[in-house]
Amino acid sequence: MIRVKRIYDPPAKGDGLRILVDRVWPRGMSKEKAAVDQWLMDLAPSTELRKWFGHEPERWPELKRRYQLELSKQADALNEIRSRGRKGAITLLFAAKDEAHNNAVALLECLGK
Repeated sequence: MIRVKRIYDPPAKGDGLRILVDRVWPRGMSKEKAAVDQWLMDLAPSTELRKWFGHEPERWPELKRRYQLELSKQADALNEIRSRGRKGAITLLFAAKDEAHNNAVALLECLGK
């Protein structure tokens, strides 16, 4: 099972493997408090795409399309996450305030394909 969660929410026992999928470390978050098992910054959108999106929900459909193109070059990493998700819980962590329009949600959608 794979799910998403804001990194600022407290870690929970059911989170399983906690993977940060942002390109930059979350502001104000210590490594201890974050309880991150892995930081896969290469699975985050490129800096150019992230800046273009600018957390503007009207750009969400186009962000997902462009991000999926970037992720198509990361097939091995995506397959590894899918495989681990079949064996146990995985939580993809993100820092964005918008819990519906962020790269972890788009990544989760891509992993479902």
